[in-house]
Amino acid sequence: MPAEVTLEEVWKLFRETDNKFRDTDRKLDELKAIVERTSRHVDDLTGKWGKFLEGMVAPACKTLFADRNIPVHKVHQRVQAEYEGRHIEIDIMVVNEGYVVLVEVKSTLKVDDVREHLERLGQFREFFPEYADRQILGAVAGIVIEEQADRFAYREGLFVIGQAGDTVRILNDNKFQPKTW
Repeated sequence: MPAEVTLEEVWKLFRETDNKFRDTDRKLDELKAIVERTSRHVDDLTGKWGKFLEGMVAPACKTLFADRNIPVHKVHQRVQAEYEGRHIEIDIMVVNEGYVVLVEVKSTLKVDDVREHLERLGQFREFFPEYADRQILGAVAGIVIEEQADRFAYREGLFVIGQAGDTVRILNDNKFQPKTW
């Protein structure tokens, strides 16, 4: 026959359990605060890294595209626009009288990044009608380029910019013909 438990013992166990739950809740709140701070720091670092990479690619664009017979008159970074409640952001926009080249810059370039940039290229004229008379070209840049991302971009008619020593270069061969949008 089981030993009888008094009401006082039950209440004591309940209070101990309640205190353990409160302690666990407090520790979870502390952990949540740590995760939020860490996320903010990572986002800040990622943003700075992205700006650094864009800062490395943007000045090189003048030479890179001039070497491909696309003279460069202006290079803009972080161009944004709103249209009908939608938003678009272009990492680097290279402009001359006949062309606009939209460059997406990633630390690690993936196939999904290329797909998103292709979509952005298709929407560009809606957001920037002032460039309606220009041919729109696309480029993707990455310090690390995941397998297949460069080939996919090439097949889709995009310039692929990658690291070459302490600078960047266009990786497409001389047979490459860019697609216009």
